[in-house]
Amino acid sequence: TLLTLAAQGKLSQPATLDAQVRRMLDDPRSRALVDNFASQWLLLPNLKGHIPVPGDFPNWDNELRQAFREETELFVDSVMREDRSILTLLDADYTFVNGRLARHYGIPNVYGSHFRRVKLIGEERRGLLGQGSILTVTSYPNRTSPVLRGKYILENILGTPPSPPPADVPDLTENAPGEEPKSLRARMEMHRRNPTCASCHRVMDPLGFALENFDGVGEWRVKEVGGAIDPVGQLAHGAPVDGPVALRKALLK
Repeated sequence: TLLTLAAQGKLSQPATLDAQVRRMLDDPRSRALVDNFASQWLLLPNLKGHIPVPGDFPNWDNELRQAFREETELFVDSVMREDRSILTLLDADYTFVNGRLARHYGIPNVYGSHFRRVKLIGEERRGLLGQGSILTVTSYPNRTSPVLRGKYILENILGTPPSPPPADVPDLTENAPGEEPKSLRARMEMHRRNPTCASCHRVMDPLGFALENFDGVGEWRVKEVGGAIDPVGQLAHGAPVDGPVALRKALLK
């Protein structure tokens, strides 16, 4: 059909093009937009090789890994099928969960392995940046990473990837046994004192720290080793943020 219309010179007509796009989206094969394009864009294949440290994340299992991917794929598919605004990807007040994922998110009254659409009560988990898949692939096996999360937002959401790090950047200092543990934020602030690190971190880190209430597998928390979670910061263009809700609003704006 497409080749015939193209040969007739009709495919460039707006009404014809619109009708053909909608016809193709209605075809079951358009699921490839989710399975291939969206999955690669959002780095969902990285879930397969991600193995959180069991002692740090005892609730992690393969069932949760699979549920994370299913949630995001169903969510992106719904935005496409229902012809929603692309901004819905960041601000949707709904998601898809089964019993296992609902427990992880603290969503009540969802049981069994079947996924169903649910309305989110609070605003913290709205959109892609509140989903376990995204929060997990932007973490290390033993902890969160504001840098990876900030880089992910710059690269995959805003389309403005940061410059590659210099070759001689030192690793983040880990808490030493027997010493009073420092929070991740405190250790990163020490790391950022290096002038070669500061310029990129100034842009990335506030984005990532705004998501710090989500742990390395996307579970909500208010404390970490070393103290309370501090998600407060200022984005590169000056907007203040104090968590995922303010971050999302700033990104949407």
